[in-house]
Formats: sequence, structure tokens, C-alpha cells
Amino acid sequence: MNIQQHILTNVTVFKIDDSLKKVIQFFKDHTFSHVAVTDKGKFVGLLNENDLESFDEEKTIENNRYNLESFFVRKETNWLDALEVFAHNESNLVPVLDGNQYVLGYYDLTEIVHVFIDTPFFTEPGSILMVEKGIKDYSFSEIAQIVESNNTRFIGGLITAMHNDVVQVTLKIGTANLNEIIQTFRRYNYNIVFGNNNDQFLEDLKGRSDYLDKYLNV
Repeated sequence: MNIQQHILTNVTVFKIDDSLKKVIQFFKDHTFSHVAVTDKGKFVGLLNENDLESFDEEKTIENNRYNLESFFVRKETNWLDALEVFAHNESNLVPVLDGNQYVLGYYDLTEIVHVFIDTPFFTEPGSILMVEKGIKDYSFSEIAQIVESNNTRFIGGLITAMHNDVVQVTLKIGTANLNEIIQTFRRYNYNIVFGNNNDQFLEDLKGRSDYLDKYLNV
């Protein structure tokens, strides 16, 4: 899935010799968590809004170089890897760099999540099934085989939780044979966390930030 069309080029990129007063005003005017900084045109890091209280508006960004964080994506980075960068760095803005470390623009978390929601996992009609099994015992090939052996279409699956050596997988499948599929999963020693043959759970999923946070950690 191509997300390059979502690169924002109208968000400020600061220079290392810019005043912190400008940065302070930027964060006051926007809801972004981070902003990129360049030195001689090349990316050197990001300032975090959480450090705002330590900024002295009479100084330059250079004086706070030690506070710069370092994360980014490349132009060719896919949308799942981009989501992972957002999640790991608790950021809602990620710079996009070319091969020479020049900033092409940014990805906004909201835009990338919308790309995710527009995937067939959300848009295709079907049922939601949440299963869990030991992290060493499950496989996506087995999960797909279980679904398809019941003459039902496997639309997609995501790891939505991992805890105590147990992995939880949320599946989107065709609407047919849900009960038979559940029984088959049980025979393969999967625990059924949730099974639903209508779209209400999916609608709830779209609107609940805690589930989105889980997806961002995939």
C-alpha cells in the first residue's frame, strides 16, 4: 500500500540555529508532539513537545541539541512499519527522509490510521473473531488453514496483544460457518476470546482509541 501521497510538506522543519522561541510558538500553535530539526539541510533529530518547559526562548536549538530524539521513516517505508515508528516513539508526527537525510515532509498519525481503517480488514463485510494461543504454538498459516478448511474466506488478521507467552490474534473472516470455525479453533487448542457474526464489534473497534493503540504496536 502506497502512503507517499500522505506526506505533509506544509509543516515546519526547523534549522539548528533557529531560536527556541520559534519552536515554543510552533508547539503552542499546533497539536504535534514532535518537530524535525536540520543542520546544513540534513536531518539531525526531533524536538519533543514534552521538553517545552526546559526551553529557553533566548537560546537556539543548538543549545538543546542534547535533547534531540532520533527517529524517522524513509519514503519507501510501508504503512505498517510507519505505524510501528509512531507507536514506539509515542509520536503523532514522523519525518520522512530521503537517502541523503534530507527531510521530504512528515507523516501525520491521523492520516496513516485512516489509511489503515480504509483497508479491507475494516471495509469488507464479515465477522470478527479473536483467538489466543501460546506464542510458540500458533501460526498464521495454521489460522488461515482453519478458516479456509471451513469454506470461509480469510480476509485478514492482526496480533492485538502478547502477554505471559500468549499471543492474541484478531481475525476478519467471511460471514459463513462462524460456529464451525470456532469449534475447529477449539479443537486446535485455541482459546476463543471473542466471536461476533455482525459488524457492531468492528464499528466499536474503529472508534475506540485503546484498540487502535494495540494495532499501532503490531
